[in-house]
Amino acid sequence: MARSWRRHAAAQGGAALDRYAYAFLAGGRQRVVESAVVALTEQGVLSLRAARLRATGEVRSGHAVEEAVMAACPRSRRVQEVIDRVGCSQPVDDIARRLVRLGLLSRRRQRVTRRGRRLLVAAVAEGGLPAYVLEGPATLPTGPVRHGLLAAHPIPDGLGRALRSMGRALDDRHDAPAGDTGDGGSSGGSGWGGGSGGGGD
Repeated sequence: MARSWRRHAAAQGGAALDRYAYAFLAGGRQRVVESAVVALTEQGVLSLRAARLRATGEVRSGHAVEEAVMAACPRSRRVQEVIDRVGCSQPVDDIARRLVRLGLLSRRRQRVTRRGRRLLVAAVAEGGLPAYVLEGPATLPTGPVRHGLLAAHPIPDGLGRALRSMGRALDDRHDAPAGDTGDGGSSGGSGWGGGSGGGGD
């Protein structure tokens, strides 16, 4: 099956992309590192417990991204720290440059091009790639690997601003004197409105 999607990629100009190139197209740098973490835990050479990664063996595939993940956690290290470090590493940069060169990723913002999206649609139809590569760790079975990777996903900026604004509004309501209930309510309403605006940006 893997040969099938490699052949299709070559026919579409993808030059036999590997799973990490598809991971980049599907979910960017974070998805590349997440996919490597899953592959390494499946090989039994990487442990993920309590949202921390630790190398427990030697990588066998020789893929540069997997080697970078192993090198990033010789001792126990937080998942997000490994994702941040490896996401900016040379192997992932090399994948991005190749995708740009093939016309599958835009040069400036590294966004997937129309051609890249067509390749992703074809890969889904072929069914030769693991679901976590194309759709992320939410497709993994319930367990420490799924939980650890999902916990590493940051809150989107807009949602984060909205939640912080809500928190400030609630604090204002809590701290307001009893006689200032009306003013406190007005202030709280303004804070919630500001959060909504931030989320829309």
